Amino acid sequence: MCHTHDSRPPAPPRSGEVAERGLLTLTAADDSAFSAAYAAPASPPRVGVVVLPDIRGLHPYYVALAERFAEAGLAAVAIDWFGRTAGVCPDGVRPEDFDWQAHIPRTTAEGIDADVTAAVAHLRARAGADLPVVTVGFCFGGSHSWRLAAGQLDLAGCVGFYGRPSLVGDAADRAALPTVMLIAGADTATPVDDQLALADRMRAAGTDVDAVVYDGAPHSFFDRSSDEWADACRDAWEHVLALTDRVTRR
Repeated sequence: MCHTHDSRPPAPPRSGEVAERGLLTLTAADDSAFSAAYAAPASPPRVGVVVLPDIRGLHPYYVALAERFAEAGLAAVAIDWFGRTAGVCPDGVRPEDFDWQAHIPRTTAEGIDADVTAAVAHLRARAGADLPVVTVGFCFGGSHSWRLAAGQLDLAGCVGFYGRPSLVGDAADRAALPTVMLIAGADTATPVDDQLALADRMRAAGTDVDAVVYDGAPHSFFDRSSDEWADACRDAWEHVLALTDRVTRR
């Protein structure tokens, strides 16, 4: 388990008013419905973010994280992984006792890509067709965010926290989008060396990779241990926002 049900994300280093927040249901091109959370800043956003959760899908942490991105001036949609196998969330988010272990093996790259595409379309319908969009993922979602750096979708960049290179696979050799890798130095789930090797592999493919190792930080330091790792969380925010500033709509 990546973190507890009542954990909440650290605040971004810049903060503004959130004009809109809410839970919704989106529909992918294959007519699969899935749950999502949307948040938007008071000022017109110049970048959108699709938040890719960990193995637990859409639960309160990621709803709150979408709002954090809105505080930072970005429009955000956090998605759930399990619409095709578990239906939409009855109460908008996955409950603490949701059996994600039964559903994670049934996810597919094709289904995830379809859901991300629907989330991107929703952001652009709300904020403009020229809105640059990045993905920001965690653990399982971080892995797929790095995979999406291959450029198969209409994205401007990809961020992943403590992902698994094995889920990126051969997409690493086609990496084309600027990528941020935020790596827990004491990660017991995925060796740091494996993640750094993935960064080198993606660079060899020709893309720019900003890979940062937070020495001593555990897996899920941005959520489960954010209070203990406040400096690392603040720095991680800076790297994420540096990417969004880089791709911003002018």
